[in-house]
Amino acid sequence: MIDRKVPGDVFPGDVFEESGCRLPLPRREDLDRPGRESFDRHVDPDGGTIRGLRGPGGIRLHSSVVSHHNLALLHYFRSEADMAGRIRELAILVTARELDSRFEWQAHEPVALREGLAPAIIDVIKHRRAVDALPETEQVVILLGRQMFRDRKVAPEIFARALELFGRPGLVDLLSLMTLYSATASMLVACDMQLPAGEEPLLPVP
Repeated sequence: MIDRKVPGDVFPGDVFEESGCRLPLPRREDLDRPGRESFDRHVDPDGGTIRGLRGPGGIRLHSSVVSHHNLALLHYFRSEADMAGRIRELAILVTARELDSRFEWQAHEPVALREGLAPAIIDVIKHRRAVDALPETEQVVILLGRQMFRDRKVAPEIFARALELFGRPGLVDLLSLMTLYSATASMLVACDMQLPAGEEPLLPVP
């Protein structure tokens, strides 16, 4: 078993140092065949994961079936869905912001910048600023996420604008992406996922 940090050290006392959360890192030799395949994808620099085993990927590996299906969904959203990378990352950042998911934000802000999302738009999301000056698509995605997660009710006009922009399949993809990351944010809360020691938080959280 991996030793936990002692109380009062860098992490809370029930958090494993190596995993950064309340569950230890999974060991490849303890996994079934699908689990080992998922493990190998997580440790492969070209495997399509952002944080490898230290994060939601490592947590989900404790259930190999969940890990397998989640990786398939992530592959779809990143490689197959008809959604620009900057819009995908915009939707993820809105979700992370509205749920105050510091770990998700930390992983995805650099990806959003690489995908071409403007720093000014990232700041609008990060600091919950008005969206009036933004392009239509960015406005709608941000307002949709804010209403879904903050207001718990989406106004008819926002839904209609999103439907017109994305069409039925595209809108369902967008909603599925956002709800996938909202589920991840909740799982990270339960497991008390910590940022790596010494890593400066990018997202201000109350």
